[in-house]
Amino acid sequence: MQVLMRPWGAMHYRIDGPEDGLPVVFANSLGTDLRLWDAVLPLLPGIRAIRYDKRGHGLSDSGGPVSIADLAEDAAALIEATGGPAVFVGLSIGGMIGQALAARRPELLRALVLSNTAPRMGAPEIWAARIAAVRAGGVASIADAVMERWFAPPFRTTPALHPWRNMLARCDAQGYIAACEAIAAADLTEAAASLRLPALVIAGDQDGSSPPDLVRGTADLIPGADFHVIPGAGHLPCVETPAAWAALLAPFLQDHAR
Repeated sequence: MQVLMRPWGAMHYRIDGPEDGLPVVFANSLGTDLRLWDAVLPLLPGIRAIRYDKRGHGLSDSGGPVSIADLAEDAAALIEATGGPAVFVGLSIGGMIGQALAARRPELLRALVLSNTAPRMGAPEIWAARIAAVRAGGVASIADAVMERWFAPPFRTTPALHPWRNMLARCDAQGYIAACEAIAAADLTEAAASLRLPALVIAGDQDGSSPPDLVRGTADLIPGADFHVIPGAGHLPCVETPAAWAALLAPFLQDHAR
């Protein structure tokens, strides 16, 4: 296992693919770990995939209270440690990290992929209610409600749902709460509007966490950004519709491999 030591503790990461491949950093959503990308990596041959568990998720240490800016600094440190510049792919909170990173450290990025994300995601009172629920009953107490926002109805009827519910339910409660607080406090509208790098923005038409119109608004802030909606996909299209998601990403990566 590969570990990058940060001031707050150990950050777990993994590299797959050829040493001379295009570096692509993948940042996970809230409540998931780096296995989020397992289904799409075989569909993106030739890249040097750099995946990591953000603070309080997967095999990384918790690290206590955190902001989106702090998480962006962690991503910057990973890119510097593994050899950049890289294409950054972020989903949900991972996309918020990508927006902050691109605004703060543009020299580290070749291009940016924002999937199912926005500069501001949900009103603070919504996050406060979720945090209160987790404090009262643990992450497992909200798992069924989250599955309804993450996945379209057909996926939720299949056995494939259960590992994702388990992943969420077993997430460290304090790490999950810290990430919720970071999202609640973040407004990256100015940061997104300042971006001048190639960007691909992806939404799912069944996404209950970041609906397509919200994600489209993100693309509208970034000059020249490409925007696509995947039919039948919820909040995690890389899980639910990996072939369709990879079909959008692959040509974008080829365009920016040089």
